[in-house]
Amino acid sequence: MTVGITNGNAAGIYVIEVSLTPAEVATIVTVEQDFTVTGLKVGDAVTVNPPGITAGASIVNSRVKAADTLSIQFTNPTAGNVTPLAGTHRIVIYRPEGGASNAIISD
Repeated sequence: MTVGITNGNAAGIYVIEVSLTPAEVATIVTVEQDFTVTGLKVGDAVTVNPPGITAGASIVNSRVKAADTLSIQFTNPTAGNVTPLAGTHRIVIYRPEGGASNAIISD
């Protein structure tokens, strides 16, 4: 398989820090929680680094749900409810040039 990318360069990569307070995550579930983060755009790819580790709660995905809206998916596989750590989260934003839909993949 070969992969060719047209307009696949990053227009910008940004690092911001925001204070987030996640809600409690019930036992044995995966849930998505939304946070307002000014400046995020639909199409941005993001990674989220929390201020520390919370035993029993893990970030399994993050995405830009809408303009200025960060969605973080938490999972809790334990037998009790867990609240992910609140505080300053570091977010890396990858803003694509021309949009991710311009990728071309061929066999």
